[in-house]
Parts: sequence; structure tokens; C-alpha cells
Amino acid sequence: QVALVESGGGSVQTGGSLILSCGASGYINNRYCMAWFRQAPGKEREGVATFDIDGIATYEDSVKGRFFIFEGIAENTLYLQMNNLKSEDTAMYYCAARWIYCSMGWRDFGVWGQGTQVTVSS
Repeated sequence: QVALVESGGGSVQTGGSLILSCGASGYINNRYCMAWFRQAPGKEREGVATFDIDGIATYEDSVKGRFFIFEGIAENTLYLQMNNLKSEDTAMYYCAARWIYCSMGWRDFGVWGQGTQVTVSS
């Protein structure tokens, strides 16, 4: 049983930075695609970034060059470094895992954390 726990959310001003963490416990190894999703009020959950089993990162267009997904040295922690935050980045951010294959579609993922709120204000 894989469990994911996010942390690091909070309130920040426009242009600021945050780093989100996702700790994985249970049987999880480098055969899982790891990803970050977000969901703003009234909007569908959307993919933000994925980290595949070969260590290749993929980003949603609006966060390219601002957000960076990476794994910790121990490889049981996933991070999302978020820079130059904008008001439209305000959302609940979720960590997710999927066996082998990566996707930006939230319906493809079966393992989820509880989410961490990010609020960006001017």
C-alpha cells in the first residue's frame, strides 16, 4: 500500500517562491511515475509536472521555466520548486503516483496525497 503526504504549501506574494514536498511510504520504487497536480476552486484538476521512471520531467505550459520537479536523494520524496508565482497558481496541489506510465491526465493516477494549499496574492 502506497501512501503520499504533501507539505510545504502556504501563502506567498506574487513573484515569490515555495517548495512543495511529497513523502512516499509503503512499496514505492523507481517504477512509478510521480506527478504534481493542482485544482483551483470551480476548475478541473490539471497536471502541473510529471517525473517519469527515467528521471525525465515534463511540465504544463503555463509553469515551464518557473516550476521544477525533482526527487530527493533517497528517492522517496518528490519536490516541486515553484518560482515567480502568479495569482493563477493559487490552488490545492496534489502529489500522485502511477505505475510505470506518465500522463498529465489526473484520471490516469490511482494514488493520491491529501493535498496542500498554495495561495498567491498581490
